[in-house]
Amino acid sequence: MFENLSEKLENIFRKLKGRGILTEENVNASLKEIRMALLEADVNFKVAKDFIEDIRVRAIGKDVLESITPGQQIVKIVHDRLVELMGGVSSNIKFGARVPSVIMLIGLQGCGKTTTAAKLALLLSREHRKVCLVSADVYRPAAIRQLSLLSQQINAGFFDANDMKDPVEICFQAVDEAKRKGYDVLVIDTAGRLHIDNPLMEELQKIKNRVNPAEIIYVADAMTGQDAVNVGARFNELIGIDGVIMTKMDGDARGGSALSLKSVIGKPIKFVGVGEKIDKLEVFHPERIASRILGMGDILTLVEKTQASMDRKEALELEKKIRKNEFTLEDFRNQLAQIKKMGSIKDILGMIPGLGKMKALKDLEPDDKQLVKITAIIDSMTRKERYNHLIIDGRRRKRIALGSGTSVQDVNLLLKNYAEIRKMMKKFNKKDGIKSMMRNFPF
Repeated sequence: MFENLSEKLENIFRKLKGRGILTEENVNASLKEIRMALLEADVNFKVAKDFIEDIRVRAIGKDVLESITPGQQIVKIVHDRLVELMGGVSSNIKFGARVPSVIMLIGLQGCGKTTTAAKLALLLSREHRKVCLVSADVYRPAAIRQLSLLSQQINAGFFDANDMKDPVEICFQAVDEAKRKGYDVLVIDTAGRLHIDNPLMEELQKIKNRVNPAEIIYVADAMTGQDAVNVGARFNELIGIDGVIMTKMDGDARGGSALSLKSVIGKPIKFVGVGEKIDKLEVFHPERIASRILGMGDILTLVEKTQASMDRKEALELEKKIRKNEFTLEDFRNQLAQIKKMGSIKDILGMIPGLGKMKALKDLEPDDKQLVKITAIIDSMTRKERYNHLIIDGRRRKRIALGSGTSVQDVNLLLKNYAEIRKMMKKFNKKDGIKSMMRNFPF
């Protein structure tokens, strides 16, 4: 997400930081380029205009233009303003005093409400909340069945409406049953339409009045751009919303709707969907997103992903092996599995400050399929070979290639890369090892 905007801003700031002295004309020219980059990213026209004017006021001042690093100062101003634009801080769900807390998801058809309901339930269950799901979509074929299957997949509760046809009554009965069974949260997946119409609004209003939800969250499809913002404004006007979940953010390289929503609707983005899998829903952190847009990385999210995918005991065991230079191909395969859980290699690299700007990696498109190939090669080895790579001679390499459906060259490349990793780890364990390794990096 924000890939195109990030690239354009990076080029603009590179030129700014390359100047020893900045004039008002230089700043205005750069702001004009930033404005065009925002509009090309599908940011709302008024939002982009106000954004640029605010930066102009902050940037064209004696303190900035006469500072030692005026380019860096302007980058910081843009970063801070981006954070403000997206809401300043992450916004949590307000559960209220009633139990169960009812969260009502609304949005147009096709925005991903049903999958998002299950994703949200999984996220909340990981916060040690007991969650139940209910589908109020009696119109879309198999909508109720879909949510039922998803609830089983994540071990969440599900209210079975049986043959009930009234969405309002379904929601009311679901609240009653969730209360009796001791659920903390009830997530309601409401019906959508291709566009906003009176019957949809009346139904949603009736559900709202009957169950009194703690939060009403608008589910927006990021791929629809400014339409998502306009529809959200209409939902807020007619029903009232407390926040937004943006879906399909991984498929939107522009991200203009995410940058416009808070200013236009006045409601924060609370979560973003970053993949099709059931665990691909993340809390929206404005400061982290702003840092990623400006190529500053996102170490906090990377650490959280690592902690979520790696068991502490396993991490300590791995550390011991690295220190003793006992890192085997078996360990290598296990670490690849952990990386796959964290997301795509490209996303992971984007979270590390500086990597996106390194010339050696600028045009690199890491192929996640290579992880599958490497895993297949290691799986085709015997236990003895995985624990002692030195015994893998030419005959064994042919057998491994045949068993994994790859070539001997692929096996040779894997073993070569593995040997390099072991060498790097050995350097890391020596005195001043980190300094020695850093000298080999082209920053």
